[in-house]
Amino acid sequence: MSNKEVSMPTKYNPQETEAKWYPYWLEGKFFEAERDEKKEPYTIVIPPPNVTGRLHLGHAWDATLQDIIARSKRMQGYDMLWLPGMDHAGIATQAKVEGKLKEEGKSRYDLGREKFLETSWEWKKEYADFIRQQWSKVGLSLDYSRERFTLDEGLSQAVKEVFVRLYNKGLIYRGEYIINWDPSTQTALSDIEVEYKDLQGHFYHMKYPLADGSGRHIEVATTRPETMLGDTAVAVHPEDERYKELIGKKVTLPIVGREIEIVADDYVDMEFGSGAVKITPAHDPNDFEIGNRHNLERVLVMDEGGKMNDNAGKYQGMDRFECRKQIVKDLQDEGILFEIEDHVHSVGHSERSGAVVEPYLSTQWFVKMEPLADAALDLQKKEEEKVHFVPDRFEKTYLRWMENIRDWCISRQLWWGHRIPAWYHKETGELHVSTEPPADSENWEQDEDVLDTWFSSALWPFSTMGWPDEEAEDYKRYYPTDVLVTGYDIIFFWVSRMIFQGLEFTGKRPFKDVLIHGLVRDAEGRKMSKSLGNGVDPMDVIDKYGADALRFFLATSTSPGNDLRFHWEKVESTWNFGNKIWNASRFALMNMEGLSYENIDISGEKAIADRWILTRLQETIDDVTRLMDTYEFGEVGRLLYNFIWDDLCDWYIEMAKLPLYGEDEEAKKTTRSVLAYVLDQTMRLLHPFMPFITEEIWQHLPHQGKSITVASWPTSEQNLKDTSAVKDMELLKEIIRSVRNTRAEMNVPPSKEIEIQIQAANEERLNQLERGKAYLEKFCNPETLTIGTNLTPPDKSLSQVLTGAELFLPLAGLIDLEEEIARLEKEKEKLNKEVERVQKKLSNEGFVKKAPQKVVDEEKAKEQDYLEKREKVIARIEELKA
Repeated sequence: MSNKEVSMPTKYNPQETEAKWYPYWLEGKFFEAERDEKKEPYTIVIPPPNVTGRLHLGHAWDATLQDIIARSKRMQGYDMLWLPGMDHAGIATQAKVEGKLKEEGKSRYDLGREKFLETSWEWKKEYADFIRQQWSKVGLSLDYSRERFTLDEGLSQAVKEVFVRLYNKGLIYRGEYIINWDPSTQTALSDIEVEYKDLQGHFYHMKYPLADGSGRHIEVATTRPETMLGDTAVAVHPEDERYKELIGKKVTLPIVGREIEIVADDYVDMEFGSGAVKITPAHDPNDFEIGNRHNLERVLVMDEGGKMNDNAGKYQGMDRFECRKQIVKDLQDEGILFEIEDHVHSVGHSERSGAVVEPYLSTQWFVKMEPLADAALDLQKKEEEKVHFVPDRFEKTYLRWMENIRDWCISRQLWWGHRIPAWYHKETGELHVSTEPPADSENWEQDEDVLDTWFSSALWPFSTMGWPDEEAEDYKRYYPTDVLVTGYDIIFFWVSRMIFQGLEFTGKRPFKDVLIHGLVRDAEGRKMSKSLGNGVDPMDVIDKYGADALRFFLATSTSPGNDLRFHWEKVESTWNFGNKIWNASRFALMNMEGLSYENIDISGEKAIADRWILTRLQETIDDVTRLMDTYEFGEVGRLLYNFIWDDLCDWYIEMAKLPLYGEDEEAKKTTRSVLAYVLDQTMRLLHPFMPFITEEIWQHLPHQGKSITVASWPTSEQNLKDTSAVKDMELLKEIIRSVRNTRAEMNVPPSKEIEIQIQAANEERLNQLERGKAYLEKFCNPETLTIGTNLTPPDKSLSQVLTGAELFLPLAGLIDLEEEIARLEKEKEKLNKEVERVQKKLSNEGFVKKAPQKVVDEEKAKEQDYLEKREKVIARIEELKA
């Protein structure tokens, strides 16, 4: 293709460009996995966003990292599948839908289960559309032909299959247990759906009188006095001398009047408080266990909405916290409550509704976790088969949780979700667990509850591929997946569950690597929240600066595993980077008018700048490819930024103007070819980070192919590396920079010609300078340029000591002699410190023995360089003082 076909606008408009290319990519089906047997498969499944609302910055960050991997692997020739999908998000979505109904003055019970589910599906459709629009605006290269939803038919079948298999294996059971109960949404919560907050509360100290009428009493304390109505014992430690004679006796439960036994249990801490504790088996997990050991009755005193029930006597119908106030008053009036002590304690809150969680006795479905966790822990001992955490410190987090895991409460008292595949016979109460209802379904009632959202999400890597059909083509080809990208906040919720379920049902780890990132915080490091009003909508950022600017900022502003701070100024600077790329590309394209792909030829005689930029490109290709494989996207971004901004734009393109504006047609042709080749390869390297601008520029370049998304990834060419050109160029750059800096310091405008003398340290340096003389004349604007090895420094000239050369600028009348001597004195002091630092390091035997030889040699080379520079600075000071 020739670039004559399209002309680039003078100003880059990200919104216009981004709107154009995404539909083109979709129409071309460039994102669809091909099942091409000649290619190696590479798979990522997207962490499915909840259909509760629009995507936030965390989603944008997470998805950008995945897209960088997906786009680079696709270009590297893999059969790349990046599977999209969404999560039904049980409690969260139901709460949103119920909130919407509440605004209309309705509840789910007014609608009934079927109608409520219809309303929920409408909500899902609306928000799934929003999410897809946002995915497209961020530029995600998702295979939409394989999009899944956790409640779609295939995934629902997988969920039922898993439930039934675990049940038949004895790993799912139904039992009465103290669970975390959310009185607001009236559903059970798993341990990790509870957030703990330190709150100012109280310890209420009470005297329970012995039932024998002796007038003696036993002291107990509680933070939840309303639960005392459900006490069925007082426990003491069996070795506690204070209470040994009381074990087996009874106390009278105040207010209620019920007699309860004093029991001995090792759980009780003799050193804490009075050494006696009230036992409420229906309202405390530890009391529940003690109750089991002593066959105590379980008296439930609250209902599911957090109100006191008929077991609460005169407090029936009161809210639990109102009851607390009243019972405290009543106990004080009776002289039972004798002290209220201030106490800060950790109180569980529902992650979804914010309500204070109530430990509550309830019949629920559970997964027996020990065998599943043990298998997952064993997997991590096998280096070739384990899941690799990046950074690896998060493996410890995962292992610690798995080692201390409790049985998983999987039933939820909701309507939106996977209904539990269990039926109860209407007459006999017999339980039937199956993927299908019983044949005589009219005689059976299905369990009302649904499964915890994470139960279906745990199957995501394989249920999305067609499992339980193990012959499904996608399952056979793309499972297990290669990498999962997710935040450290859901290692427990999701990552761990995918690992043990994947292992249990497929016999394989669900992914090779887990790339962990942190949370997006505001500029001050605070978590983004509605209450602080510091949230940032990624779509607002895209509307202002474009998706490429947002993506590059998100991908390169932190290292793996760490939090990211959002700064508008940094997004603006990446937008400036895009403009720099655009302007440099426009210049390059204007100078390769009519150049076709077939005519690109970089094999001819090349100038220093050509050989240097080609070498720097090969080095960048090597470094970028290596760092991409270790997910060091921040480092990749820094390398690309420096190569594009400094090497390509600030140096090479400026130097390329010499032959491009010159008379030598061969040199012009070579430079145009080098420009085309370097720009093409650079756009490919940058493409995974900034897909839109790179596609736009690449389409203007001479190229083969339909889209940069499926263009091949650059590979370095050893024959294009030229270390001598790099050495030449570094010296030339140092001299040019030094002249420019000196002009700026001395207020000598770049347009004013000045006399320049360069003293080369040796013949090799002299040859280098002679080879680059044309560049020095172009960029230093000398009136005369003298290069030699035995130059006599002119009187009253300004000097710069460089690596391998010394620069003299006879600026008579333009400089203040005293100021120049003072400047050189400062330079001498600076070099003294550097010499002292490096010599101290080299005199340290420990450093010289332990450090790699390469590092020691580098320090020795620095010492030599500093000593030579200092010697020349001292000589220059002497000359000026003479």
